[in-house]
Amino acid sequence: MAGGGDSTRAIFFALGANLAIAVAKGMAAFVTGSGAMLAETVHSLADCGNQLLLLLGLRQARRPASPEYPLGYGRAIYFWSFLVAVMLFSIGGMFSLYEGVHKLQQPEPLRQWWWAVGVLVFAIVAEGVSMRACLQEVNKSRGSRSLWRWFRDSRQAELVVIFGEDLAALLGLLFALFAVVLSVVTGNPLWDAIGTMMIGALLIVVAVLVAIEIKAMLIGQSVDPVLEQQLLDYLQARSEIEKLIHVITLQQGNEVVVSVQAVMRQRDDVHALLVDINRVEDELKADFPVVRWTFFEPDLPRAEQSGRRGAPVG
Repeated sequence: MAGGGDSTRAIFFALGANLAIAVAKGMAAFVTGSGAMLAETVHSLADCGNQLLLLLGLRQARRPASPEYPLGYGRAIYFWSFLVAVMLFSIGGMFSLYEGVHKLQQPEPLRQWWWAVGVLVFAIVAEGVSMRACLQEVNKSRGSRSLWRWFRDSRQAELVVIFGEDLAALLGLLFALFAVVLSVVTGNPLWDAIGTMMIGALLIVVAVLVAIEIKAMLIGQSVDPVLEQQLLDYLQARSEIEKLIHVITLQQGNEVVVSVQAVMRQRDDVHALLVDINRVEDELKADFPVVRWTFFEPDLPRAEQSGRRGAPVG
């Protein structure tokens, strides 16, 4: 069965890394006057807030089903994940672009640049630890798929967001380090402005890609294709089922809804038919713990349906 990564672990690693990095970056931005460093400080602070929102979303998604929400609150995590993508776009990306344009128009020489370099190296190491923890959880579910294929197929909204944030953070730090070093080597502060704008563009691209994926989940996607194929293979192998007619899956946060229409082998005895259906549903949930709800509709072969329609009534 397709495994799912531990999103909570990845979120806490990212939160811890960003808290430490935000403090270090803020001190370096104040001392050096680097626009790229200031953009990275805002980015890290925004990421801290984003991770708190994801934790809130995970907590809300675990609320039990109610008459008003009969399928539970699993999709709550999609809302908060989409909000994080919007914040990454607006607070991170747009602010960095604004700061870059401002520095481009009014370039200022860097002061005590070694602070910036030291903090950036520390931040790259910290973000690397966070990215490693995230990739460990991603690898539990992606199997042999590429990271891009997993990103497109995954239904773990919060893990998709953390992966996007960590990737943008690492690349952004490299851009910032590159910009600071070039500014020092060439003596031209315009490189700092260009680095800041590159960070902004990077954050906007990542935010848009993440938002597109989360939007699909909000609308209502089927489960991860790997898991969907496993469910189909499992149902087709069941001795109680003669033929699968239709299977619909729906991702509800970290839980799954499965609707099955099938021709059952036992059709003459209604009681035995119900026993078979209940057995399939119970064992499906036992073997696939992510499956929370099942809706099973037995059907008759077309020949039998035609014969019954022609049979006299009464």
